[in-house]
Amino acid sequence: MSKAFTKETDQEEESDVPERQLPRGTKNYITPAGYERLKAELKKLLYEDRPALVKTVAWAASNGDRSENGDYIYGKRRLREIDRRIRFLTKRIEAAEVVDPSAQKSDRALFGATVVVAGEDGAETTYRIVGIDESDPAKKYVSWISPIARVLLNARAGDVVTFRSPKSEEELEILEVRYEKF
Repeated sequence: MSKAFTKETDQEEESDVPERQLPRGTKNYITPAGYERLKAELKKLLYEDRPALVKTVAWAASNGDRSENGDYIYGKRRLREIDRRIRFLTKRIEAAEVVDPSAQKSDRALFGATVVVAGEDGAETTYRIVGIDESDPAKKYVSWISPIARVLLNARAGDVVTFRSPKSEEELEILEVRYEKF
């Protein structure tokens, strides 16, 4: 049966399962900049987006028949999405352990490190090992639990590590490990 003919309820259909889950028993490491971004998003949702949407839903509800009121139906759905995101961000912020990369004093690649590697073809790539909520493949910001980061963690400049991907196996030479402020 088409969803167009089914009655929608105000109950949540989706769970609070985040897109990127932390492995059980691990900490939610995050850089100071990533932590501030999460807090800023939560603040915007709580004090700007949600109140504005509540006003719209209240206005739409005052117009009468809610069963065919698009503003009301869409608004309630969007409100559930915002509330779900607020719960997710609140849990992530509460569990966050902020680690400042510029305070690291190690020659090994640890959380927050910027690692320059050379592949077998000699091409250099720079990775930043960041928190799960900060990963961005386009910028080469890799989550500390990602396969490439696991290979790079604890390596020093001059080490050669083997990265196994589903496609191939590649030797990577660590050229440089540094810690920068994000």
